[in-house]
Amino acid sequence: MSTLAYAVTDSVTLLRRNLKNQLRYPTTVIAIIGIPVLFLLLFVYVFGSVLGNGVTNALPHGHHDYIDYVLPGLVIMTAATGSLGTAVSTSMDMTEGIIARFKTMRIFRPSILIARVISSVLQTVASMAVVLGVALLMGFSPDASALDWLGVLALLTGAAFALTWLGVAFGLAAKTLDAASNAPFPLILLPFVGSGIVPTDTMPTGLRQFAEYQPFTPMIETLRGLLFGTEIGSSGWLAAAWIAGLTVLGFAWSMKHFTKDRTR
Repeated sequence: MSTLAYAVTDSVTLLRRNLKNQLRYPTTVIAIIGIPVLFLLLFVYVFGSVLGNGVTNALPHGHHDYIDYVLPGLVIMTAATGSLGTAVSTSMDMTEGIIARFKTMRIFRPSILIARVISSVLQTVASMAVVLGVALLMGFSPDASALDWLGVLALLTGAAFALTWLGVAFGLAAKTLDAASNAPFPLILLPFVGSGIVPTDTMPTGLRQFAEYQPFTPMIETLRGLLFGTEIGSSGWLAAAWIAGLTVLGFAWSMKHFTKDRTR
């Protein structure tokens, strides 16, 4: 059997193992979906009538409901929430010693991370689809064409991929499970300090500058443009650049800790 065949076989075996573990711990999956859905219900039904008045000018022509504005930010937030589950799962493998055991076996060692990333990306994308489905039931009305939906899928998969690598890095770097579960929380909160809830031009100067130049704002604006078939301007390439940069950061950070010969 060739090296490539061994790599594929080992990756598929570990992927199957990770997917079974996700089913074994459904509370993590419920949390990844539940947190964004909870915020969706909160912002639409509790704060929507107030916040909606401030986003009227930011909505595409023909749209007046606050859910049409807030949904893109909460979908991106779901990707960030997915990194929490990834960090916890990775940390559990590290603290329980299974990764150390895998390293002593004759397997394709990168398959350990490959399987973790693929399983987490699949989980996160599925969670984003559920959040989007709930929003549609609540009255969300996108105007995306078939090509726009392909762009939406590419953007969300890219965001999930980048944030999953960060989640893996958090899990490998954390010394305890508690530290791993707390590390991704700033990522979950960042969409709120961006254009996810209200337009950035309504914010004070300092906060507005931070909101405009943080990574999630161009992702949210690109997703919003794709969902409503409007111009995305420079947000598209900025979102792509941030996704590439976060992927490289997460990958490099993960490899730094994964290649260390240590056990816990």
